[in-house]
Amino acid sequence: MQQANQPQNANRRNFFSTALNGVAGAALTGCLLDDFFASSTLAAESSGPQEPRAKSLIQLFMNGGPSQMDLFDPKPLLNQLHGRPYLNKLSASDVQDPEQAGNVFGSPYQFRQHGESGMWVSEVFPHIAEVVDDIAFVRSLVATSPSHPPAVYEMHCGKTEANLPTLGSWVSYGLGTENKNLPSFVVLDDPDGLPVTGTATWQSGYLPPVHQGTRLRSQGSPILNLHAQEQGPTDFVAAGRDLLSKLDNIHQRDRPFQPRLDARIASYELAARLQVTASEALDLSRESRATLEMYGVDRKSPYSGRLHAISGPDSYARRCIMARRLIERGVRVVQIVINSQLWDMHSHLENDLWAASYKTDQPVAALLRDLKQRGLLDSTLVVWGGEFGRLPIAQFQRDVANAAGRDHNQFAATAWMAGGGVKGGALHGATDDLGYRVVENPVSIADWNATILHQLGLHHDNLFFERRGLKERLTGVERPRVVREILA
Repeated sequence: MQQANQPQNANRRNFFSTALNGVAGAALTGCLLDDFFASSTLAAESSGPQEPRAKSLIQLFMNGGPSQMDLFDPKPLLNQLHGRPYLNKLSASDVQDPEQAGNVFGSPYQFRQHGESGMWVSEVFPHIAEVVDDIAFVRSLVATSPSHPPAVYEMHCGKTEANLPTLGSWVSYGLGTENKNLPSFVVLDDPDGLPVTGTATWQSGYLPPVHQGTRLRSQGSPILNLHAQEQGPTDFVAAGRDLLSKLDNIHQRDRPFQPRLDARIASYELAARLQVTASEALDLSRESRATLEMYGVDRKSPYSGRLHAISGPDSYARRCIMARRLIERGVRVVQIVINSQLWDMHSHLENDLWAASYKTDQPVAALLRDLKQRGLLDSTLVVWGGEFGRLPIAQFQRDVANAAGRDHNQFAATAWMAGGGVKGGALHGATDDLGYRVVENPVSIADWNATILHQLGLHHDNLFFERRGLKERLTGVERPRVVREILA
């Protein structure tokens, strides 16, 4: 039977490809998408008593591990002790290679207080410094792994394992979409390349595949291979669609409960709609010159990365504008990622931190300003952060002379939230005098994700998916704590 079915399946796939290539008309399976999201919305409505403070989420994921003591967590003692031995106070497991570990490494950057809140910000972030009164900073984020892939998985999936649903997929599953012509979860990846974990930050795992993030490109066609081709006479195309719709109905009736097949059909339908809606949503020619300049579009960088390839702010600026345009049109979650692991500065920190900051500083600040000016910041939660922080000692990689960096540190990191019911100008948590470990109000990754869900009106306990007799959750079996101190 298996061999007899193979040609039939292959022919059906070919028929799908031929008949649906370039579809831009009426839905073949529109009710399917609606059913997916309608059921998800029901789950969201029963997810908890709190009213949502935000209806959309923008994730600014800073892959690589930004250095907290060089960006948002100043440590004067670090500079006073610069050059003194400190390795004996660390656990041997805290550094990747003890032979590369140096002495205390003071920050090469100046810090100043900004805004009415008096928030301390490094000189590498002059634009973000101007909007600190809209941001709530958490200086006490704690991860569990010092290795990039497991830490990235934990930040997005709640566990250090691969192939699990991500935060964006959980939100899509819980809330559905406000615009059936656009995906509920969109990813704007970097033209310079994927993150070190590839597409892992937007997978749907065991959730229905329709909740996986949809990659939209910031250059060229928004979606690869989504171009209308000659379809023949209109009547012929319409007849083909009708026939295909009937075949779908027969196939689904005889083979119920096949989420992957249903998601494939739904994705074809969504692709048809995206031919029009995605192009319009990502069309920056509709933006004013003043807006483009505010974000830093076409701006060149005076810095170039030495450890990693780091481009100027143009691409990141374009994607921040696109994120705002997508949120305006009802997209639930937009994730903006950067290439490789930009903030992973094991060497050349003094140069490369300038380069990475220059790429992201102006676009991020402009995004917050733009959302606020348009009345969207109150309903949009913006989150910024990486998978862990850095150590207070220098790291000297082999064959790299006089170019100190910092090694990974899972015990302390800084992240922040803005908009979406967050208390602007708030500061939560603290690290020790060198920024090595959290000493006040630790925030776990589960706490962080539970807080995001809470602001979106989802209770972390009630948002679950039954699998193998278990209720799977983003926050796992832990009892996370919503960080209410940073909420308005």
